Amino acid sequence: MKVIYAFIITFSILISSCSVESEEINYGKEACYFCQMTIIDKQHAAEVVTAKGKVFKFDSIECMINDLKKKEGADIALLLINDFTSPGTLTDANTATYLISEQIKSPMGAFLSGFKSKDKASQMQKEVGGSIYTWTEVQEHIN
Repeated sequence: MKVIYAFIITFSILISSCSVESEEINYGKEACYFCQMTIIDKQHAAEVVTAKGKVFKFDSIECMINDLKKKEGADIALLLINDFTSPGTLTDANTATYLISEQIKSPMGAFLSGFKSKDKASQMQKEVGGSIYTWTEVQEHIN
């Protein structure tokens, strides 16, 4: 009976330690995986979560894009970016809309911001100018 309980506990620990989910970014305390700068900006941070549950945190979307070049072929489960209009809130990078405008500074100088909705990105574009991109387009532009 003790063996069964030990097995159940061990199995539960293994399953929970390999969960594929984002982690909260500890702003002002954690460093960007790519450039090692402290992650401060709640409007431009990003995360990559692998299929094994490993989380990589970035101070900017452009750092995440540059790091993804090194991870080509890696089993990525989640690509997340902060929604510019909802600071600190992560959203799916694949479905987000991106704005590059010199009127909005990003931590690494690419002037790149991400928006959960295309409407919000278009509204901001009307206010500050710039160009709208999809996930695929913005990766090509940064690369």
